[in-house]
Amino acid sequence: MPVEEPGSLLIATVAFSALVATVVLIHHEVLVRLTSILGKMGNHHHFRLIVAVLGVLAAHALEVWIFAIAYFAMHHTLGWGLLVGNFNGTLLDCVYFSFSTFTTVGYGDIEPIGNLRFLTGIEGLTGLVLVGWSASFLFMEMQRYWPRR
Repeated sequence: MPVEEPGSLLIATVAFSALVATVVLIHHEVLVRLTSILGKMGNHHHFRLIVAVLGVLAAHALEVWIFAIAYFAMHHTLGWGLLVGNFNGTLLDCVYFSFSTFTTVGYGDIEPIGNLRFLTGIEGLTGLVLVGWSASFLFMEMQRYWPRR
């Protein structure tokens, strides 16, 4: 078991807050840019929505990768904690773990220990909020561009 030093939770909170701020800013920028792009696409209603969905999915994938890189770095650095279970320490394992955490699926085959447990909770909450934001965005785009009959 990793030994937590005094103040490590404060350092983890600051680091994890920076991760959350990064992915929220990325998500905001993607949605702003998608809004601009979709507004210039003319009367291609269905294509517009496909672009919106693909853009949102790309944003989520990028955000998951950002968390995965953090897991990878922290797993391989003393004092942050470990990922254990069906896990061999590769970046791809961290991406898999991040996808299941971000989407709140949480298969349970990989378990965080130490401060990484804190990050998984934060990632799950962040993923839930960002998926909701994306759903709201896509709903608004459908309201705006879907042809009424």
